[in-house]
Amino acid sequence: MNDKATTTRTPVLLPEPTLRRLPWYFAYVSTLRTPEVEYISSTRIAEALDVDPSQIAKDLSFLGIRGKTRIGYQIEELRQALNDYLGFGQRHNAIMMGTGSLGAALIADSGLQRYGLNIVAGIDINPTLIGSRIGGVEIYAPDRLESLVQELSIKIGIIAVPVESAQDIADLAARSGIKAIWNFTPSRIRVPEGVVISNTSIYSHLAVMYNRLATISDSKR
Repeated sequence: MNDKATTTRTPVLLPEPTLRRLPWYFAYVSTLRTPEVEYISSTRIAEALDVDPSQIAKDLSFLGIRGKTRIGYQIEELRQALNDYLGFGQRHNAIMMGTGSLGAALIADSGLQRYGLNIVAGIDINPTLIGSRIGGVEIYAPDRLESLVQELSIKIGIIAVPVESAQDIADLAARSGIKAIWNFTPSRIRVPEGVVISNTSIYSHLAVMYNRLATISDSKR
């Protein structure tokens, strides 16, 4: 191994399972930033996150990150390398599309900003919301989307509209110059080539949880 943790600066296209695990590593090592703890082994990370140590070493090797032999990874260097690669330290301007209860909650979530997501505006069809502010973020009518994308350098659109409106708002976002969509609806929306889509279905996660809960309950009868 190299004596010092390092990371590549060229973007690396990672396997999706690896990419999903990297934020776990980042969040965990971020809790260890104390003067008393300078290094951490892959074994300790594995025990905390229930991931195989060899998998952790493989995941980090995709980024060119290595640790000291028999000592492990220097915590701050590892944290910074993950932060840089994941883009958490950069500013990513986003617009909230749908500012009902879920959209408003996402706007108010300061944790998203700590991870680089900067919601700078919102759009909604509800006339009582247009012109108002949520956590300092102004809400506009949908016909302002294209101009807002240009004026505020917005690249990310977050969709939290009723499911029947999801595809229409995604189409509008793509036409307006949005380059990535974070979809919180259960609809599997379609986007043109060149637009990134990430689906986060709360309902799907609920279904999995309910199913596992029912299985556990049945096994105890």
